[in-house]
Amino acid sequence: FLFLAARSSPSLSLNGTDDLSANSCSLRTRDPSTPSGAISTKRFSPPESTAWDCSSPLAYILQMFGRLSRLPSLLIAPRVSVFTSSRPSIRFSRFFSTMGFDKEYDFVVIGGGSGGIATARRAAEYGVKVALVEHGRLGGTCVNVGCVPKKVMWNTSFIKEMIEFAPHYGFKENEAGLDFSVIKRKRDAYVKRLNGIYDSNLQRSGIDWFEGHAKFVGPNTIDIGEERILRGKKVLIATGGRPAIPNVPGAEHGIDSDGFFELEELPKKVVVVGAGYIAVELAGVLNGLGSEVHLVIRNPNFLRTFDEMLQEELMKAMEHDGVIVHKSNNVTNVAKEADGTLTATMKEGEPVGSVNTLLWAIGRAPNTELNLEATGVELDGRFIKVNEFQETTNEHTYALGDVCGKWLLTPVAIAAGRRLAERLFNGKEGLKLDYNDIPTVVFSHPTMGTVGLTEAEARKEYGDAVKIYRSRFTNMFYSPMDVAPEEKPKTAMKLVCAGPTEKVVGLHMIGLGCDEMLQGFGVAVKMGATKADFDSCVAIHPTSSEELVTMR
Repeated sequence: FLFLAARSSPSLSLNGTDDLSANSCSLRTRDPSTPSGAISTKRFSPPESTAWDCSSPLAYILQMFGRLSRLPSLLIAPRVSVFTSSRPSIRFSRFFSTMGFDKEYDFVVIGGGSGGIATARRAAEYGVKVALVEHGRLGGTCVNVGCVPKKVMWNTSFIKEMIEFAPHYGFKENEAGLDFSVIKRKRDAYVKRLNGIYDSNLQRSGIDWFEGHAKFVGPNTIDIGEERILRGKKVLIATGGRPAIPNVPGAEHGIDSDGFFELEELPKKVVVVGAGYIAVELAGVLNGLGSEVHLVIRNPNFLRTFDEMLQEELMKAMEHDGVIVHKSNNVTNVAKEADGTLTATMKEGEPVGSVNTLLWAIGRAPNTELNLEATGVELDGRFIKVNEFQETTNEHTYALGDVCGKWLLTPVAIAAGRRLAERLFNGKEGLKLDYNDIPTVVFSHPTMGTVGLTEAEARKEYGDAVKIYRSRFTNMFYSPMDVAPEEKPKTAMKLVCAGPTEKVVGLHMIGLGCDEMLQGFGVAVKMGATKADFDSCVAIHPTSSEELVTMR
């Protein structure tokens, strides 16, 4: 019977994918003996599909009967999930898609990234009937082509740096190199596992999620393709963004940050174009792994919204480590040569030739191609217009995350979404995300962390009532290095204090371990700590973080 069901519907997917042929199906099993319930997938062809052990054959009979008799879809759930302690978990990610439906939900979330899923699950905790629509892999940019795989590659680069540094501690040098294919395979497997965890979490929360491209066809009415219509009493748009590509001749020969994670081998020579988080992070990773890296920035410095100290210190560090920075410049043409390499023509200076990979990291564009006019949602420039409560110009439609163009960070979208769900479905009137004093880290080489106002912002707001505390030193880790003191990597820190109480309104640091230091100090800044509060805390010695409580 299952073979007939699979054969009759090419779109049938038992494991949440759409790659099944018309005469095959796949079974996803969860191992209850592992803490995380590891997921494995097996593909079954017709000869093998006659001995399935199903926990609920009645569910499949109902599904088939619904398809054959064209019963209204309201009588049958769009997904069938069976969970027991020892039997397989079989899931229909899409109810026979050739059979259309028109369903109403309390809450429809468009976008299966971190922000959308967090909001949907929090809403479901309060008995809300929730649907989620996503056309790609669950987890969005962060999980699939952003924070998570980026951090894996940062770790890889960091490990290589530590191997190269080991002889300073007496370890013998070795010739071991990087097998890029190994880390790519393991990184991709990790991401795939996270996709499965998101899928499982949605099922546990009782959320119906549909694969499809959402488009508004009326107020709070969404067409997700194949004659499937969702109506939401409330709707959330959390569709995120995508990498932008410049309009220059030959731009198609380059890749974007998504394409970075498709590289099968480490390129020998790379041009990275851009001056934001993504550009400096990927340039640092590639340089650390051994590529020759050219970083092209339009202005004299990068990360221009960050404190000036951070900009200057990171520039010194990256250039010292071998990154070739082309300042106040831009790529005006990309040509592909006969040998397959690229030549990047610059606005100023000589072209950069024999390039294996050119990576565009010039910013991101919001995914707003949703026919927003049909539901009365307005844009503010390129981004969806929202107020402090994530409300759009349609009183029943909300938006958050990168599609709004403010603080394009995964934890921000998650925090905003959970507060939104609490306000809408748990009676917490007035609850919203405070977008002030949000801590953030750049996984550059070295890492940097920042929270609050830059020195320039503080002086603009507080005038002369600003006092700056600074420290610049060599981390103890680098003490065995047999080089001049000025050649050793530096850590730099700054406290920006304002008013008669010297409230800490900004904290900025760069150096080894700063990424892991910031969270706790972010809490202190958020609570309104003063310089005296910092001073009252006994230092932990020997650490870099003790500098922040001993500055004079």
